[in-house]
Amino acid sequence: MSARIKTVMLRRKDKTNYRKRLRTLMSGKPRIVIRKTDKHLYVQAVKYSSAGDKVLFTISSKSLEKLGWKAGEKNLPSAYLTGLLAGKKAKELHIKEAILDIGLHPAIKGGKVFAALKGLIDAGLTVPHSAEVLPSDDRVSGKHIAEYAQKTKDRKVQFAAYAKNNVQVENMPKIFEEMKNKITGM
Repeated sequence: MSARIKTVMLRRKDKTNYRKRLRTLMSGKPRIVIRKTDKHLYVQAVKYSSAGDKVLFTISSKSLEKLGWKAGEKNLPSAYLTGLLAGKKAKELHIKEAILDIGLHPAIKGGKVFAALKGLIDAGLTVPHSAEVLPSDDRVSGKHIAEYAQKTKDRKVQFAAYAKNNVQVENMPKIFEEMKNKITGM
């Protein structure tokens, strides 16, 4: 009886869409769960089990710091790199294909969630998607950030976190490529 009440409460609170959940579970493939917070992005591989979902691995954008990434955790390049790192971990666990689960996050074309998806796909994971939702290579590499930094007058205020970490925002595409090569070469 209490399990039923919990299910009803989750449905009422809009925490779970059971129609979508049933469709994804019927596929038998693991889910790639992407969640964003105000500061970080999390990518998990989750396998269904009758006793409860089993998390196979979790990669956070915080883990990029350990690899030497100092260009922030809230931008599009860091979302892509987090997805790339998660895709590499999925390949280590012999996960070849999965289904994307963005939960109740709105599906914004070219957003951070889809940048992480692009990283997963570039790592070799097969995930059903529409190519239209993926961000362009220029946005993923941070070229748009570098261009905006050159145009803006309030550079010291706008990019204070980058300056604090001794990151030259104008060199964002170069910094991105170095980190991408570091992850793929591991």
